[in-house]
Amino acid sequence: MVWAWSVAAVLAGYCVGSLSFAVIVSRAMGLADPRSYGSGNPGATNVLRSGKRGAAVLTLALDALKGFLPVVAALWLSPQFGFGPGTVAAVGLAAFLGHLWPLFFRFKGGKGVATAAGVLMAFNPLLGVATLATWGIVALFFRYSSLASIAAAVFAPFYQSLIWDADVYALAIAAMSLLLLWRHEGNIRKLLAGTESKLGQKASHAAAPHATPHATTHKHKGHHR
Repeated sequence: MVWAWSVAAVLAGYCVGSLSFAVIVSRAMGLADPRSYGSGNPGATNVLRSGKRGAAVLTLALDALKGFLPVVAALWLSPQFGFGPGTVAAVGLAAFLGHLWPLFFRFKGGKGVATAAGVLMAFNPLLGVATLATWGIVALFFRYSSLASIAAAVFAPFYQSLIWDADVYALAIAAMSLLLLWRHEGNIRKLLAGTESKLGQKASHAAAPHATPHATTHKHKGHHR
């Protein structure tokens, strides 16, 4: 029965990861769907382009928690259900995959940076801090969230393997890192072309989901009178 409980835990992790909080928070706060402006990515960085910092912070926190909590729950329940490191690692990876391909949002999700950070923090808090520090340093100096995420994704599996252990957690981290790099392919092209948006750059119409072309035209006519 251990394998059945392990499968159930992995599926639960995937379902939790499938909660697209960028969309949920934006709807709750009356903002435009983050998939309709900016990069089109349902993540905290794109929500920040709406100009609503509180919505972006809340999205970031919830996306990280949905990676953190399933792993912590699996670790806590491991003595009772016999979960080994492989199951715990699979639960974290499943939560991350849920963000990328969410069951509840037509399998169209985000890049998974915050969720991956939550998973790393649950796997190994020191690894999580080191990876977040890498992200923060790159973001501070270059002001590109995508570049910071790419750098963090590259370093995370090396941190785990070289400083701690090249174990099953390292394999799960490497898988997440490869997927993160793949999901950032478009950002890499924009970075090379010099067209990538910087942190905090507001997207047009992002905070006005109910505006219509007729209303906009009327406003411009009034301005010229």
